[in-house]
Amino acid sequence: LTGAQDGSVRMFEWTRPQQLVCFRQAGNARVTRMYFNSQGNKCGVADGEGFLSIWQVNQTTSNPKPYLSWQCHSKTTSDFAFITSSSLVATSGQSNDNRNVCLWDTLVSSGNCLIHAFTCHDHGATVLQYAPKHQLLISGGRKGYISIFDIRQRQILYTFQAHESAVKALALDPSEDYFVTGSAE
Repeated sequence: LTGAQDGSVRMFEWTRPQQLVCFRQAGNARVTRMYFNSQGNKCGVADGEGFLSIWQVNQTTSNPKPYLSWQCHSKTTSDFAFITSSSLVATSGQSNDNRNVCLWDTLVSSGNCLIHAFTCHDHGATVLQYAPKHQLLISGGRKGYISIFDIRQRQILYTFQAHESAVKALALDPSEDYFVTGSAE
């Protein structure tokens, strides 16, 4: 799956030189993040205008429409994570009301799909990591802060400053004992 500054999203197969599907044409908002769900049957695309769109991967048309598309953040959606069986999605981004990390239920109507919004990360959340064993979300912000959320309790557990500049990357070890952060500096 490839995403570009021009907003286009294309899917390729290893052994074929031509694209299989074009999910989005050029001329859309820039792509900020893309993932497949753990089953590999859905892909999601976050963009610079705050939207998250999700497609079924097994599309036969050359330019399919997403089965879900909604504005998660008022300014930008910078990252997201499929939670559990991918009907629950977490997003990070920047919103006017500082609700910069959100949980969404994709199985309910778009007007009611926001489950919980965390007010955190002044100037926006840049990255997000899901720890399934512990049911935690870890987010990094533009000011170098890390926040850890319990998604079962829907509360912030910890917030601390890890860097002097924006957190750009988060990684979690497979046993979920440690996570590492990378920053703009």
